[in-house]
Amino acid sequence: MELMIPPGRLDRPVDHEKDHVLGPANAEITLVEYGSYACPHCRAANERIAQARDQLGDRVRYVFRHRPLTDNSLSFRAAELAELAQTSGAFWSAHIKLMTRSMQLTEADLFAVAADLGVNADFVLGDSDAMRGARARVQADAASARASGVRFTPTFYINGRRYDGPWDESSLVDAMLGTLGHRVRTATLDFASWGPSAGVLLVLATVVAIVLTNSPISAAFEALWRQELGVSLGNAIFRMSILHWVNDGLLTVFFLVVGLEVKREMTVGHLASRRSAALPIAAALGGMVVPALLYALVIPAGPWSRGWGVPMATDTAFAIAVIATMGVRVPVELRIFLTAAAIVDDIGAIIVVAVFYSNEVHPAYLAAAAAVVVPLALLSRSKVYLLSPYLLLGVALWALVYMGGLHATLSGVVLALFIPTRPPADLAALMTQASTVIASEARHEGEVLRHGPSTPALHALDAIYDRLESPADRLLRHAGARSSYAVLPIFALANAGVTINPGVFVGHGWLIAVIVIGLAVGKPLGVFLAAAVAVRAGIGVKPAEYTWRQLAGAGALAGIGFTMSLFIAGQAFPSTTDFSAAKIAVLAASILSAVVGTALLWGASRQEPFEEAPQSAGMQVL
Repeated sequence: MELMIPPGRLDRPVDHEKDHVLGPANAEITLVEYGSYACPHCRAANERIAQARDQLGDRVRYVFRHRPLTDNSLSFRAAELAELAQTSGAFWSAHIKLMTRSMQLTEADLFAVAADLGVNADFVLGDSDAMRGARARVQADAASARASGVRFTPTFYINGRRYDGPWDESSLVDAMLGTLGHRVRTATLDFASWGPSAGVLLVLATVVAIVLTNSPISAAFEALWRQELGVSLGNAIFRMSILHWVNDGLLTVFFLVVGLEVKREMTVGHLASRRSAALPIAAALGGMVVPALLYALVIPAGPWSRGWGVPMATDTAFAIAVIATMGVRVPVELRIFLTAAAIVDDIGAIIVVAVFYSNEVHPAYLAAAAAVVVPLALLSRSKVYLLSPYLLLGVALWALVYMGGLHATLSGVVLALFIPTRPPADLAALMTQASTVIASEARHEGEVLRHGPSTPALHALDAIYDRLESPADRLLRHAGARSSYAVLPIFALANAGVTINPGVFVGHGWLIAVIVIGLAVGKPLGVFLAAAVAVRAGIGVKPAEYTWRQLAGAGALAGIGFTMSLFIAGQAFPSTTDFSAAKIAVLAASILSAVVGTALLWGASRQEPFEEAPQSAGMQVL
């Protein structure tokens, strides 16, 4: 079995016999650099490394490993030349000379170092044992760089972990010393890069909410969410409870992210073409309609009849988190299918909330909200790429939609439609421009009465950075993380708390059973049947990379309703006891769906007896 190195980790430990090391073997800090003598950035970073070693002394050992530039023959020759050194001291003398003798590595540098080492000027043509050993050592370092995930030079590793921060001396020292700020940032990035992290946060928030709701401080915990916050201007006052700020205000960020994801998927993503979009769209619609119909057919007219929307929703974060824990057992194509279906499901839930779970409608405010959409459309059509005017108008839109009686979170989706995209940037041109600006500023380093980059240079670099991403992509990148790691956990903390009281089951057993069956049975049944009908009718195609059993497992995971189901339940059941029963049902159904989906996917076989031959490469039909 192939050994897999975690991303950002060094592939092999430092060996004082095989590596070039400066510093004691027992140093508390190890700095490994993969670099090249022909790399101008390595040459610039060389002085920063010296400054860091001056500051830390014997607390750090520095290791240099070769990663020659593939498009530069001098790079390989310089690395092999340095490896011809007979002693450690000779190597480091050659290393420093190759890094610093001239502004850019030249043939003259190689000849000068070869003379110092007592090597013939045509050493590269030799085939002696020493030359073969030098080449083997360079190749071993290059292989180590590939295994460690090195993509460019220089790349640094501190105590076995890749360092992706700035290369200036103070930043390097902070990272090597493990200052609190650096440790917090590193831990945060580690957690965020872990696939199930968003789902884990939701679970933790749910557990905390349930524990606090059933603890001696439950009254204070519930009173916290009832506290009112607002703003006033003269006689005009706008106030809501913290719970309403979470459900009507904070959750708007989540729906903004959903809108941006839909926009991306429908323009350049997996919903961009009819054939690729048909299967997840059909599956999502089936997964919404079947459980809603099941609920509506079973529950009679009355106070519970409005709850038909509860079992039709999918919690994207939880479903993707569960599928991420199974790693390579789940094909990438199946993750794409589930993600696309969940996004369509979210849009369906938004429409359902807006149409069926809104308050009394006030046409005047809705007309004002429609008027706000006009400047949003004009800004987008005029290709205004600053985010600030869109966000300011978005706040006004949110307030007017809220006062108009529709659910305020709908404004997030509307705003997302007008956040502009733009054609992909000419990366080569932008990188050339940035390099030119930086090189121009570097020539002024050390001048009298000059402290850092000039304002025009900073403006130019800001403009280049702004062009690298479209406003929609940038907002999705920033707001997406906040939605997953802040908005949804806070929502769960505010809404998932349920009193563990047997009395809740009295008179509510039927409601609980129907919601559980709707999510855990109706949802996967609807997803699977709708997908099968779409494929049979020729509307959609199923990638051959996953089987029908695996698709059924993904459908089972779609029964994890949680966030959206709790949200709709809060709108559908004004009674506290009814809402508590619905919470219990949603939690139970989500757990059951996660277990069933995981079991189906974990043991899924590649053999499908009822699949026909592929109709085209990579595609199967039912």
